[in-house]
Amino acid sequence: MHEPSDAMTGRGAGSAADANEAGSVHLIVGTTRARIVLSGEIDADTGPELSEATAEAEATGLPVEIDAHHITFMDSSGVAFLARLATRMPQRVRILRAPPTVRFLLDVTRIGDLLDIVESDHEQDLD
Repeated sequence: MHEPSDAMTGRGAGSAADANEAGSVHLIVGTTRARIVLSGEIDADTGPELSEATAEAEATGLPVEIDAHHITFMDSSGVAFLARLATRMPQRVRILRAPPTVRFLLDVTRIGDLLDIVESDHEQDLD
């Protein structure tokens, strides 16, 4: 069997994704909002972590934001996570510092219409 080419996977030569950077999901809860920090490859392997973070963020009752700055790759699992989060939260979910590949997916799937996409976070502290 042939391995898919970089063009087919969306991973360019020499990119951080070439190192098969495993995805990670972290929830940080402040006094005014909850932040889910995503990094690396957000795909089916991170599915259980994404579900857990969604449930925990929802349980806080706080507005939720996603720090997407360090995402190197996202497949349909990540898009589904964002759609699920956007429809379950009472307040609009903010996406912070989304890289171009994530913005492209949000535009193509129209999930971006359900989210507030923010270039930078002027309020770095969660308190």
